[in-house]
Amino acid sequence: MSHRKFEHPRHGSLGFLPRKRAAHHRGKAKAFPMDDPSKPCKLTAFLGYKVGMTHIVRDVEKPGSKLHKKETCEAVTIIEAPPMVVVGVVGYVKTPRGLRSLNTVWAQHLSEEVKRRFYKNWCKSKKKAFAKYSKTYETDEGKKSIGGQFEKLIKYATVIRVLAHTQIRRMKGLKQKKAHLMEIQVNGGTIAQKVEFAKSFFEKQIPIDAVFQKDEMIDVIGVTKGKGYEGVVTRWGVTRLPRKTHRGLRKVACIGAWHPARVSFTVARAGQNGYHHRTEMNKKIYKLGKAGQESHTAVTEFDRTEKDITPIGGFPHYGVAKDDYILIKGCCVGPKKRGYPSPVPAQADISSCS
Repeated sequence: MSHRKFEHPRHGSLGFLPRKRAAHHRGKAKAFPMDDPSKPCKLTAFLGYKVGMTHIVRDVEKPGSKLHKKETCEAVTIIEAPPMVVVGVVGYVKTPRGLRSLNTVWAQHLSEEVKRRFYKNWCKSKKKAFAKYSKTYETDEGKKSIGGQFEKLIKYATVIRVLAHTQIRRMKGLKQKKAHLMEIQVNGGTIAQKVEFAKSFFEKQIPIDAVFQKDEMIDVIGVTKGKGYEGVVTRWGVTRLPRKTHRGLRKVACIGAWHPARVSFTVARAGQNGYHHRTEMNKKIYKLGKAGQESHTAVTEFDRTEKDITPIGGFPHYGVAKDDYILIKGCCVGPKKRGYPSPVPAQADISSCS
């Protein structure tokens, strides 16, 4: 601290406190884009799994830049995203304390992989989830009841979201059999149109190109790689003490004054590092790869050989990417195989969805 006269910028941001382990392994979309009723109905998020990273070479079109009309090499991340299946719809009403769930309507048939989500131990269970609920679709009285629930959503709800799950069995890189279930907000159109839009997708697959387009900017939500318990130098980036310091030098020398007789929350302390929930904004989609089509390959007009997006020997710690994928610019948080909900940028409307 020699020669510091007036200022001392702090080490580490207090905006991410508390730095503790995330409650859930998969990232959670907590906000969705601003709704515009004048536009047609569309979904605003999707869920994929990180495959790994590679690099691309592209021509830069940026007048005024030194790279203009030159080639540049950029790192990209591949996120595998098989089509999601819609199995329900949820309606919310606005209250002074935020949104409150009004009603949930489920589809008649649910696959085994999403039923596993409702059990702690699938193999020892009776596997009876939604057995009685699906029978309501078979009677006239039951159909009338479900129709009444849809009418209730149209009459009272202010926000409509679909319940969609991933087809995790199609993921060859994962051993997991239990599907991930998430809410995806429906934006555009009136409430009646939203409900009809959600109802039309019941038990149907939604591919990723129905939600995102090439060159679109998206937010990637995930949980970072866990590092365990780490000290102040690594966790907060504070300066090491001089070499001759008694009882160690990777420490904070003074953790506060005598009074107030407690340690302030702003003081850097050792603790959990990594496995935090984070949102990375504005990632550009460079490519949408569809399984079974030419877009799934990594061939350009300059290539002499046919080659797939998967390198020889597979992606490290993942394997082969066989299904639909998106190629996004730069990196994204977390290790391979972790699930990533990717909404359209929601920074314009974070408060109204809280």
